[in-house]
Amino acid sequence: MSEDLPGAGELIVLAGLGNPGPQYAGNRHNVGFMVLDELATRIGGKFKAHKSGAEVLEGRLSGRRVVLVKPRSFMNLSGGPVVGAARFFKVEPSGVVVVHDELDVPFGALKLKLGGGDNGHNGLRSITKSLGTREYYRVRFGIGRPPGRQDPADFVLKDFSTVERKELPFEVSVAADAAEALVAKGLTAAQNEFHAG
Repeated sequence: MSEDLPGAGELIVLAGLGNPGPQYAGNRHNVGFMVLDELATRIGGKFKAHKSGAEVLEGRLSGRRVVLVKPRSFMNLSGGPVVGAARFFKVEPSGVVVVHDELDVPFGALKLKLGGGDNGHNGLRSITKSLGTREYYRVRFGIGRPPGRQDPADFVLKDFSTVERKELPFEVSVAADAAEALVAKGLTAAQNEFHAG
C-alpha cells in the first residue's frame, strides 16, 4: 500500500465545497459539489441529510470505503460540517480529501496536493481552522483568474462561461477520476496521472 494514500486503508471523507441553494448551483465556486455529484452517480446512491450539517453518502470507490460530504453551510463555514462528519465517522485529518475550485490553476487543469495554505479560499481556511491542521488532501479544480479587473470574489460566484460550460461535464468527470485515483493509488500516482505537464 502506498505511503501517500489518504486514510491509510480506513474510511475516507471526500468533501466537495460549494454554496447551498439553486441560485449558486452553476457557480465556479460550486465545482466541488459538481464533482461530488458525479462520484455519487458512480457509487449509485443519494445524499442524505446528516447531523453534522452536511449531506452525506456512504459507499465504495475503487474498492475503498468513502463518505461523500457536501456541507449545507455557506462556503466560509465549510469547516464545521466537514469536520463534524469526519469526527462522526472517526476519520483523522490524513483521511480527509477536499475537492474545491482554484483560481491559480487554469480552467480544466487539476492539481492534487497534501497540505499547504488556503490561498485566500474561505472554504479551505474554515476547514483548516476546524481541523486544527493543514495536513489534509486537496483536489484543486482550476477555474482560472477573472478577466480584466473583475474582483475574484465576484468571479467565483458567477456561472461558468458558455465555452466553459460545454467542456464542464468532461472536466468534472476527469476531476472525479482524479479523486478516485487519489483514494485508490495515493497522491504520487494520482499526480503523475492527472497533472498537466
